[in-house]
Amino acid sequence: MLGSGGLGCDETTVTLIVPPTIPAIDPHDPRSKRVHEVIRRAHQKDRKSINARMWAYRAFEIPVNVFDFTVSRHRDGPDEFLKDFAGHLMADCWSGFQKIELRSNARIVRAACWSHARRKVFEARSSHPQQASVLLAMIRELYDLEDRAKLLSPGERFALRERESRPVLGHIRAYVDSDVLTCVLPKSDFAEALGYLRNHWDALQVFLSDGRLPIDNNDVEQLMKQVAVGRKNWLFVGSVEAGVRAATLLTIVSTAVRNDLDVWAYINDVLVQLLSGSTDYASLRADVWKQSHPEAIRTYRSDERRDAADRKRFRRARRRQLKQARSKPD
Repeated sequence: MLGSGGLGCDETTVTLIVPPTIPAIDPHDPRSKRVHEVIRRAHQKDRKSINARMWAYRAFEIPVNVFDFTVSRHRDGPDEFLKDFAGHLMADCWSGFQKIELRSNARIVRAACWSHARRKVFEARSSHPQQASVLLAMIRELYDLEDRAKLLSPGERFALRERESRPVLGHIRAYVDSDVLTCVLPKSDFAEALGYLRNHWDALQVFLSDGRLPIDNNDVEQLMKQVAVGRKNWLFVGSVEAGVRAATLLTIVSTAVRNDLDVWAYINDVLVQLLSGSTDYASLRADVWKQSHPEAIRTYRSDERRDAADRKRFRRARRRQLKQARSKPD
Protein backbone atom coordinates (compact mmCIF):
# COMPACT_ATOMS: atom_id res chain seq x y z
CA MET A 1 0.00 0.00 0.00
CA LEU A 2 2.82 2.40 0.87
CA GLY A 3 4.27 1.80 -2.58
CA SER A 4 1.00 2.42 -4.43
CA GLY A 5 1.53 6.18 -4.80
CA GLY A 6 -1.84 7.29 -3.45
CA LEU A 7 -3.84 6.76 -0.29
CA GLY A 8 -6.39 8.42 1.96
CA CYS A 9 -6.29 8.80 5.72
CA ASP A 10 -8.75 9.55 8.51
CA GLU A 11 -8.99 8.92 12.26
CA THR A 12 -11.45 8.63 15.12
CA THR A 13 -11.29 8.36 18.89
CA VAL A 14 -11.22 5.20 21.00
CA THR A 15 -11.20 5.16 24.79
CA LEU A 16 -7.99 3.73 26.27
CA ILE A 17 -7.94 2.62 29.92
CA VAL A 18 -4.84 4.10 31.56
CA PRO A 19 -2.52 1.25 32.66
CA PRO A 20 -1.55 1.10 36.35
CA THR A 21 2.16 1.47 35.56
CA ILE A 22 3.92 3.89 33.23
CA PRO A 23 5.58 1.97 30.37
CA ALA A 24 9.32 2.40 29.96
CA ILE A 25 10.81 3.97 26.83
CA ASP A 26 12.04 1.36 24.37
CA PRO A 27 14.91 2.80 22.27
CA HIS A 28 14.03 0.38 19.48
CA ASP A 29 10.38 1.47 19.30
CA PRO A 30 9.88 4.97 17.82
CA ARG A 31 6.41 5.21 19.39
CA SER A 32 7.32 4.24 22.95
CA LYS A 33 8.42 7.77 23.87
CA ARG A 34 5.00 9.20 22.98
CA VAL A 35 3.24 6.35 24.83
CA HIS A 36 5.40 7.02 27.90
CA GLU A 37 4.68 10.77 27.82
CA VAL A 38 0.91 10.41 27.36
CA ILE A 39 0.50 7.75 30.07
CA ARG A 40 2.74 9.70 32.47
CA ARG A 41 0.62 12.85 32.03
CA ALA A 42 -2.54 10.80 32.59
CA HIS A 43 -1.09 9.47 35.87
CA GLN A 44 -0.14 12.98 36.98
CA LYS A 45 -3.73 14.14 36.39
CA ASP A 46 -5.14 10.96 37.97
CA ARG A 47 -7.11 10.15 34.83
CA LYS A 48 -8.61 6.69 34.46
CA SER A 49 -8.93 6.83 30.68
CA ILE A 50 -7.75 8.90 27.73
CA ASN A 51 -8.86 9.49 24.14
CA ALA A 52 -6.59 7.39 21.95
CA ARG A 53 -6.87 7.28 18.14
CA MET A 54 -7.58 4.67 15.51
CA TRP A 55 -6.26 5.70 12.10
CA ALA A 56 -7.43 4.27 8.77
CA TYR A 57 -5.38 4.28 5.57
CA ARG A 58 -7.01 3.29 2.28
CA ALA A 59 -5.03 2.69 -0.91
CA PHE A 60 -6.61 4.07 -4.10
CA GLU A 61 -5.23 1.58 -6.60
CA ILE A 62 -5.00 -1.67 -4.64
CA PRO A 63 -7.87 -3.09 -2.50
CA VAL A 64 -6.14 -2.82 0.89
CA ASN A 65 -7.21 -0.98 4.08
CA VAL A 66 -4.81 -0.59 7.00
CA PHE A 67 -5.67 0.53 10.53
CA ASP A 68 -3.19 1.91 13.03
CA PHE A 69 -3.52 2.62 16.76
CA THR A 70 -1.88 5.51 18.62
CA VAL A 71 -2.34 6.84 22.14
CA SER A 72 -2.92 10.43 20.95
CA ARG A 73 -3.70 12.50 17.87
CA HIS A 74 -0.16 13.82 17.67
CA ARG A 75 1.23 13.87 14.14
CA ASP A 76 4.07 11.46 15.00
CA GLY A 77 1.59 8.59 14.45
CA PRO A 78 0.92 9.20 10.73
CA ASP A 79 4.40 10.72 10.40
CA GLU A 80 6.00 7.42 11.43
CA PHE A 81 3.51 5.35 9.42
CA LEU A 82 4.15 7.39 6.24
CA LYS A 83 7.93 7.67 6.59
CA ASP A 84 8.48 5.45 3.52
CA PHE A 85 5.48 6.68 1.53
CA ALA A 86 5.81 8.87 -1.56
CA GLY A 87 2.83 10.14 -3.50
CA HIS A 88 -0.55 11.77 -2.90
CA LEU A 89 -2.17 11.77 0.53
CA MET A 90 -5.90 12.56 0.61
CA ALA A 91 -6.85 13.86 4.04
CA ASP A 92 -8.67 16.62 5.85
CA CYS A 93 -7.02 19.96 6.55
CA TRP A 94 -5.79 19.14 10.06
CA SER A 95 -2.55 21.02 10.69
CA GLY A 96 -0.71 17.75 11.43
CA PHE A 97 -1.18 16.54 7.84
CA GLN A 98 0.02 19.89 6.53
CA LYS A 99 3.19 19.65 8.62
CA ILE A 100 3.80 16.09 7.47
CA GLU A 101 3.67 17.34 3.89
CA LEU A 102 6.07 20.20 4.63
CA ARG A 103 8.61 17.95 6.37
CA SER A 104 8.54 15.37 3.56
CA ASN A 105 10.41 17.66 1.13
CA ALA A 106 7.78 17.18 -1.60
CA ARG A 107 7.83 13.38 -1.12
CA ILE A 108 4.19 13.64 -0.01
CA VAL A 109 1.65 15.88 -1.73
CA ARG A 110 -1.50 16.48 0.30
CA ALA A 111 -4.84 16.62 -1.50
CA ALA A 112 -7.72 18.30 0.30
CA CYS A 113 -11.22 16.84 0.40
CA TRP A 114 -14.01 18.66 -1.46
CA SER A 115 -16.60 16.94 0.71
CA HIS A 116 -15.24 18.84 3.72
CA ALA A 117 -15.32 22.12 1.80
CA ARG A 118 -18.90 21.51 0.64
CA ARG A 119 -19.98 20.58 4.18
CA LYS A 120 -18.62 23.83 5.60
CA VAL A 121 -20.52 25.89 3.01
CA PHE A 122 -23.70 23.87 3.56
CA GLU A 123 -23.58 24.24 7.35
CA ALA A 124 -23.10 28.02 7.00
CA ARG A 125 -25.91 28.57 4.51
CA SER A 126 -28.40 29.95 7.08
CA SER A 127 -26.56 33.27 7.44
CA HIS A 128 -26.06 33.84 3.69
CA PRO A 129 -28.45 31.50 1.84
CA GLN A 130 -28.20 33.14 -1.58
CA GLN A 131 -24.39 33.22 -1.70
CA ALA A 132 -24.14 29.70 -0.28
CA SER A 133 -26.57 28.34 -2.87
CA VAL A 134 -24.40 29.71 -5.68
CA LEU A 135 -21.30 28.03 -4.27
CA LEU A 136 -23.12 24.76 -3.59
CA ALA A 137 -24.46 24.71 -7.15
CA MET A 138 -20.93 25.05 -8.56
CA ILE A 139 -19.57 22.36 -6.23
CA ARG A 140 -22.45 20.11 -7.27
CA GLU A 141 -21.37 20.66 -10.87
CA LEU A 142 -17.91 19.36 -9.91
CA TYR A 143 -19.50 16.24 -8.45
CA ASP A 144 -21.66 15.74 -11.53
CA LEU A 145 -18.48 15.70 -13.60
CA GLU A 146 -16.93 13.19 -11.21
CA ASP A 147 -20.02 11.05 -11.59
CA ARG A 148 -19.40 10.92 -15.33
CA ALA A 149 -15.70 10.26 -14.75
CA LYS A 150 -16.20 7.15 -12.60
CA LEU A 151 -16.67 4.91 -15.64
CA LEU A 152 -13.56 6.27 -17.38
CA SER A 153 -9.93 5.18 -17.25
CA PRO A 154 -7.51 7.34 -15.21
CA GLY A 155 -6.20 8.93 -18.41
CA GLU A 156 -9.68 9.73 -19.67
CA ARG A 157 -10.69 11.02 -16.25
CA PHE A 158 -7.66 13.33 -16.21
CA ALA A 159 -8.61 14.69 -19.64
CA LEU A 160 -12.23 15.28 -18.58
CA ARG A 161 -11.12 17.14 -15.47
CA GLU A 162 -8.74 19.33 -17.47
CA ARG A 163 -11.42 20.06 -20.04
CA GLU A 164 -14.44 20.63 -17.79
CA SER A 165 -13.61 20.52 -14.06
CA ARG A 166 -10.78 23.06 -14.18
CA PRO A 167 -13.04 25.81 -15.63
CA VAL A 168 -15.60 25.12 -12.88
CA LEU A 169 -12.86 25.50 -10.27
CA GLY A 170 -11.95 28.79 -11.92
CA HIS A 171 -15.55 29.98 -11.55
CA ILE A 172 -15.60 28.94 -7.88
CA ARG A 173 -12.39 30.82 -7.12
CA ALA A 174 -13.58 33.90 -9.01
CA TYR A 175 -16.82 33.91 -7.02
CA VAL A 176 -15.02 33.42 -3.70
CA ASP A 177 -12.81 36.45 -4.48
CA SER A 178 -15.56 38.57 -6.03
CA ASP A 179 -17.05 41.80 -4.70
CA VAL A 180 -20.39 40.01 -4.35
CA LEU A 181 -19.17 38.56 -1.06
CA THR A 182 -18.03 41.82 0.51
CA CYS A 183 -21.29 41.83 2.49
CA VAL A 184 -20.26 38.69 4.38
CA LEU A 185 -19.54 39.47 8.01
CA PRO A 186 -15.95 38.47 8.88
CA LYS A 187 -16.98 36.63 12.06
CA SER A 188 -19.81 34.65 10.47
CA ASP A 189 -19.80 30.91 9.76
CA PHE A 190 -20.03 31.62 6.05
CA ALA A 191 -16.87 33.73 6.25
CA GLU A 192 -15.16 30.78 7.91
CA ALA A 193 -16.28 28.51 5.05
CA LEU A 194 -14.90 31.00 2.52
CA GLY A 195 -11.64 31.16 4.48
CA TYR A 196 -11.41 27.37 4.34
CA LEU A 197 -11.70 27.47 0.54
CA ARG A 198 -9.12 30.24 0.18
CA ASN A 199 -6.60 28.80 2.65
CA HIS A 200 -6.64 25.30 1.16
CA TRP A 201 -7.21 26.17 -2.47
CA ASP A 202 -3.98 24.62 -3.78
CA ALA A 203 -4.68 21.33 -1.97
CA LEU A 204 -8.28 21.35 -3.24
CA GLN A 205 -6.98 21.45 -6.82
CA VAL A 206 -4.57 18.52 -6.47
CA PHE A 207 -7.15 15.96 -7.65
CA LEU A 208 -6.89 17.54 -11.12
CA SER A 209 -3.26 16.43 -11.44
CA ASP A 210 -3.88 12.67 -11.45
CA GLY A 211 -6.85 10.73 -12.81
CA ARG A 212 -6.40 8.09 -10.11
CA LEU A 213 -7.15 10.55 -7.31
CA PRO A 214 -10.69 10.89 -5.94
CA ILE A 215 -12.27 14.29 -5.44
CA ASP A 216 -12.91 13.63 -1.75
CA ASN A 217 -12.03 11.38 1.16
CA ASN A 218 -15.49 9.83 1.58
CA ASP A 219 -14.38 6.23 1.03
CA VAL A 220 -11.88 6.55 3.87
CA GLU A 221 -14.37 8.26 6.15
CA GLN A 222 -16.72 5.33 5.61
CA LEU A 223 -14.10 3.14 7.30
CA MET A 224 -14.69 5.08 10.52
CA LYS A 225 -18.10 3.37 10.71
CA GLN A 226 -16.30 0.05 11.10
CA VAL A 227 -14.42 1.42 14.11
CA ALA A 228 -17.63 2.94 15.50
CA VAL A 229 -19.44 -0.41 15.36
CA GLY A 230 -16.61 -2.05 17.25
CA ARG A 231 -16.41 0.81 19.74
CA LYS A 232 -20.11 0.42 20.48
CA ASN A 233 -19.56 -3.28 21.25
CA TRP A 234 -16.30 -3.29 23.20
CA LEU A 235 -16.64 0.28 24.60
CA PHE A 236 -12.93 0.75 25.38
CA VAL A 237 -9.41 -0.57 24.78
CA GLY A 238 -7.87 -2.18 27.85
CA SER A 239 -4.19 -1.59 27.03
CA VAL A 240 -1.86 -0.20 24.38
CA GLU A 241 -1.12 -3.74 23.22
CA ALA A 242 -4.85 -4.43 22.89
CA GLY A 243 -5.21 -1.31 20.72
CA VAL A 244 -2.48 -2.57 18.40
CA ARG A 245 -4.15 -5.99 18.18
CA ALA A 246 -7.52 -4.35 17.45
CA ALA A 247 -5.92 -2.36 14.61
CA THR A 248 -4.45 -5.56 13.18
CA LEU A 249 -7.80 -7.37 13.28
CA LEU A 250 -9.56 -4.36 11.74
CA THR A 251 -6.98 -4.34 8.95
CA ILE A 252 -7.58 -8.02 8.13
CA VAL A 253 -11.37 -7.90 8.37
CA SER A 254 -11.81 -4.54 6.60
CA THR A 255 -9.59 -5.60 3.70
CA ALA A 256 -11.55 -8.84 3.39
CA VAL A 257 -14.81 -6.86 3.29
CA ARG A 258 -13.38 -4.50 0.68
CA ASN A 259 -12.58 -7.55 -1.47
CA ASP A 260 -16.17 -8.86 -1.06
CA LEU A 261 -15.00 -11.99 0.76
CA ASP A 262 -16.81 -14.24 3.18
CA VAL A 263 -14.83 -12.95 6.16
CA TRP A 264 -15.23 -16.09 8.27
CA ALA A 265 -14.08 -18.38 5.45
CA TYR A 266 -11.11 -16.15 4.69
CA ILE A 267 -9.84 -15.77 8.26
CA ASN A 268 -10.44 -19.42 9.05
CA ASP A 269 -8.38 -20.54 6.06
CA VAL A 270 -5.60 -18.04 6.82
CA LEU A 271 -5.36 -19.24 10.43
CA VAL A 272 -5.33 -22.89 9.37
CA GLN A 273 -2.50 -22.23 6.89
CA LEU A 274 -0.46 -20.22 9.40
CA LEU A 275 -0.88 -22.85 12.11
CA SER A 276 0.20 -25.54 9.67
CA GLY A 277 3.48 -23.69 9.17
CA SER A 278 2.87 -21.76 5.96
CA THR A 279 5.14 -18.73 5.47
CA ASP A 280 3.80 -17.73 2.05
CA TYR A 281 2.31 -14.55 3.47
CA ALA A 282 1.87 -12.83 0.11
CA SER A 283 -0.63 -15.47 -0.99
CA LEU A 284 -2.70 -14.85 2.16
CA ARG A 285 -3.38 -11.20 1.36
CA ALA A 286 -7.11 -10.85 0.76
CA ASP A 287 -6.95 -9.66 -2.86
CA VAL A 288 -4.53 -12.49 -3.75
CA TRP A 289 -6.34 -15.16 -1.75
CA LYS A 290 -9.67 -14.44 -3.46
CA GLN A 291 -8.22 -15.37 -6.87
CA SER A 292 -7.85 -18.99 -5.76
CA HIS A 293 -11.07 -19.06 -3.72
CA PRO A 294 -13.85 -17.78 -6.00
CA GLU A 295 -16.43 -19.66 -3.93
CA ALA A 296 -15.74 -17.27 -1.03
CA ILE A 297 -16.53 -14.12 -3.04
CA ARG A 298 -19.85 -12.51 -2.16
CA THR A 299 -20.84 -11.22 -5.61
CA TYR A 300 -24.07 -9.68 -4.34
CA ARG A 301 -22.04 -6.95 -2.63
CA SER A 302 -20.58 -5.69 -5.92
CA ASP A 303 -24.05 -5.95 -7.46
CA GLU A 304 -25.48 -3.80 -4.68
CA ARG A 305 -22.74 -1.18 -5.13
CA ARG A 306 -23.29 -1.14 -8.89
CA ASP A 307 -27.05 -0.74 -8.50
CA ALA A 308 -26.62 2.08 -5.98
CA ALA A 309 -24.13 3.83 -8.27
CA ASP A 310 -26.48 3.44 -11.23
CA ARG A 311 -29.36 5.01 -9.26
CA LYS A 312 -27.17 7.92 -8.24
CA ARG A 313 -25.96 8.48 -11.81
CA PHE A 314 -29.55 8.38 -13.06
CA ARG A 315 -30.65 11.01 -10.52
CA ARG A 316 -27.76 13.29 -11.41
CA ALA A 317 -28.28 12.82 -15.16
CA ARG A 318 -31.97 13.62 -14.70
CA ARG A 319 -31.08 16.75 -12.74
CA ARG A 320 -28.70 17.87 -15.50
CA GLN A 321 -31.40 17.35 -18.12
CA LEU A 322 -33.91 19.40 -16.14
CA LYS A 323 -31.33 22.15 -15.66
CA GLN A 324 -30.59 22.25 -19.40
CA ALA A 325 -34.32 22.29 -20.20
CA ARG A 326 -34.90 25.26 -17.89
CA SER A 327 -31.98 27.16 -19.34
CA LYS A 328 -33.27 26.92 -22.95
CA PRO A 329 -35.22 29.95 -24.23
CA ASP A 330 -38.92 29.46 -24.93
